[in-house]
Amino acid sequence: MDIKILKNSKDEIEVEVGDLTIAEILRVYLNKDPSVIFAAWKKEHPTKNPVLRIKTKGKTVKKSINDAINSITKELGRIDNDFKKLK
Repeated sequence: MDIKILKNSKDEIEVEVGDLTIAEILRVYLNKDPSVIFAAWKKEHPTKNPVLRIKTKGKTVKKSINDAINSITKELGRIDNDFKKLK
């Protein structure tokens, strides 16, 4: 998956994400974090990749993204285990 950083600072980042599903999942989990002030994606045209913008206060953007990815990974692991139990 391609990720292109368009804007980067300690408390704000704008990245072009190659997959809309990843952008949406990250948006949902980032918005669960109380230190994230703003997390949303936009897609200017159907042929363009979505751009995810994140703004934080009290925590760096990098830390917020890492926390969101860790939460996603843990939840996917639980889902995977639940499906394995069904066999």
